[in-house]
Amino acid sequence: MNQITNTILMVRPAAFGFNEETAANNAFQVKNESLGAEEIQQRALHEFDTFVNKLKAIGVEVIVVEDSTEPHTPDAIFPNNWISFHQDGLVVTYPMFSSIRRKERRPEIISDLMASFSVETRIFFEDYEREEKYLEGTGSLVLDRVNKVMYACLSPRTNSALTEELAERLDYKAVIFTAVDEEGQEIYHTNVMMALGESFAVVCLDVIADIMERQEFIEVLEDSGKEIIEIEIEQMMQFAGNMLQVRGEDSSYLVMSQAAYDSLDEEQIEEIEQHTKILSSPIPTIEELGGGSVRCMMAEVFLPKLSV
Repeated sequence: MNQITNTILMVRPAAFGFNEETAANNAFQVKNESLGAEEIQQRALHEFDTFVNKLKAIGVEVIVVEDSTEPHTPDAIFPNNWISFHQDGLVVTYPMFSSIRRKERRPEIISDLMASFSVETRIFFEDYEREEKYLEGTGSLVLDRVNKVMYACLSPRTNSALTEELAERLDYKAVIFTAVDEEGQEIYHTNVMMALGESFAVVCLDVIADIMERQEFIEVLEDSGKEIIEIEIEQMMQFAGNMLQVRGEDSSYLVMSQAAYDSLDEEQIEEIEQHTKILSSPIPTIEELGGGSVRCMMAEVFLPKLSV
């Protein structure tokens, strides 16, 4: 079982933009009315393509799927919220908070992958949308795939019962906690306050207010052999928790946005570089209007490859 992969699925946006529905509980989103729709789209495409090229340059296999103009899906650039791929040939699809985002689920993406990868089992969680229960993929869940632990901070997008159900079905231990920002608003996705690597975890501990929950969180991380690299709330708000470690051609890399990298101090960078190399890319338009960063843009593909 591996914690990181060198194969990433990404969706190239057709009409990226601000989603009023998601802004209701995403404190990272900012509506910029000085930019027109066409300029926003062109900036997002430039940021996306630059990022993809950087990933390919270090030897990451990037599967780029073109978004469709219809239906309108302004957040399609963040596929990790509706689907996850696992090493035993399992594909899980998830219930989404925003009705607009539910249109991002495209069965043909899975069908196309099946030409190159083995898909043995499917778990369909999207029916829970009828009950207004949500669990937004590896946004809601940060997975320790080796130690079979899933971390989840509760929010309108991360339901406790669904987390427990999925943990039971995958034979994972669920570590569920509450995390809030300085305004007292629940952190909308777990993957903005923590990132999990092979031997380390970048974490904003200050958002876990309950002492008992924080202690259990720390103990599980340490028991699973992770060195905790702590970040401050201000750094988290610059997406310093929204990172993903990937396997390159010659090394592993912790991938982050330029804003996240610029928020780190020298000591934090040195701590990270004791475990892995760093790759950063500027995505200011995507971060500001979408309220997500590089980790949200990458759906890791752990499916077994079919022999040619």
